[in-house]
Amino acid sequence: MIEFVDVCKSFAGVPVLKDLSFKIRSGETFVIIGMSGTGKTVTLKNISGLEEPDSGEVLIDGVRMNGASAKVKKKLRSMMGMVFQSGAMLNWLPVGENIALPLKERSHGKIFSQSEIDSLVREKLGILGLHDAIHKMPSDISGGMKKRACLARVLIRNPDIILYDEPTSGLDPVMSSHINVLIKKMQADFGVTSVVVTHDMESAYFLADRIAVLYKGEIIQCGSPEEIKNSSNPVVAQFVNGKIDGPIVVN
Repeated sequence: MIEFVDVCKSFAGVPVLKDLSFKIRSGETFVIIGMSGTGKTVTLKNISGLEEPDSGEVLIDGVRMNGASAKVKKKLRSMMGMVFQSGAMLNWLPVGENIALPLKERSHGKIFSQSEIDSLVREKLGILGLHDAIHKMPSDISGGMKKRACLARVLIRNPDIILYDEPTSGLDPVMSSHINVLIKKMQADFGVTSVVVTHDMESAYFLADRIAVLYKGEIIQCGSPEEIKNSSNPVVAQFVNGKIDGPIVVN
C-alpha cells in the first residue's frame, strides 16, 4: 500500500531522511519509533504529500506521490486520513460540524444532503463513544475526546490509510489505552492500513504488526514487536528500554 524507495530529505542542508526504503502492506499497522527530530513526522508528511523528498520515490498503492500532478495528489490524498497530535479541531465550530467538514469541503464528486451528513456524523460519533459531544465546542471537551473526534472526522471519509502522529501524546494511561484499543478496532473493523508515529513503547508493542526504528534518518531495524523488544542492536535496546547509558547521546 505504501512504499519508500531511497527517499532523502534535508532541511537547510541538514539531512533528516537518508536513503529511506520500506514497504507497508495493505491492512497492516506499521509503527515508527525513534528519538525526537529523527524524521518520524517528516516521514508521515512525505506519505501524505505535504512534503516532497529531495530524491527517491514515495508510492501509494503503486502510484508515485512525489512529483505527481495536483489532480493525482488529490486522488491519492482522498485515500488517506490524518490524526494529528493536537487533534487539530477548529475551535469556532462544534464537534459535530468539525466532523462533517470533510464531506462539505472535499466530497470528491459526491454531493451529500444535510440529512446524510447528519446521519454519518452521528454514526461515527457512536462508533467512538462521543454521542454527547456533538453540540459541544472543542474547548469544552477533554484531550482524549479531541483525539477521538479527530478520528471520527477521519473515518467519515472511509479512508484506506490512516496516519497517526503521536496519538496518545498528553493523555493519561487509561485514555491512552482507550485510544490504542480504538486504533486496533479501526484496523479490525475497516481493514485500514495504519502508520503510527509514537514515543510510547507500550502503545507500539500493543498496536504494531511491525515496528521500524528510525535513527539519524535511517531505519536501523524493522521487525515484529517481539523482535524489537528483544533486539541485540545497542541503539534499539537503549531506546526501547529508556536507558541513559548506551550509544545514544543526549545533547
